[in-house]
Amino acid sequence: MPILRAGLGMQEGMMPLVPAASTGHVGLYRDPKTLRPVQYYCRLPAHLAEAEVLVLDPMLATGQSAAEAVTLVKAAGATRLQFVCVLACPPGVAELQRAHPGVPIIAAAVDPELNDAGYIVPGLGDAGDRYFGTL
Repeated sequence: MPILRAGLGMQEGMMPLVPAASTGHVGLYRDPKTLRPVQYYCRLPAHLAEAEVLVLDPMLATGQSAAEAVTLVKAAGATRLQFVCVLACPPGVAELQRAHPGVPIIAAAVDPELNDAGYIVPGLGDAGDRYFGTL
């Protein structure tokens, strides 16, 4: 379940590991003023109650988009979820754990903080822009 758009890069890499997996999409963007997620798309498979669900997003920054995506997937029936990211930071981890304490977080690395714009520092920049070449 990639969070659009940056999560698509992770989804592509996961499919060879789970080739029979169904894919849903959650479209969220972060309002630049409030840093709160805004939903613009949600299309999920029907059988989520029986599925192991991996919610994918390269960055776990403020944690609010991740928490919103997990909320949407749970509302569609999912009960067994994991959040998978490349880079996280402590505020994002804390927010996702506060909102969904039973959801494991799998992160390749953790950077120490967020800047005023809600980006991970030192971080990697905008993962969606990097993946799609829209820097």
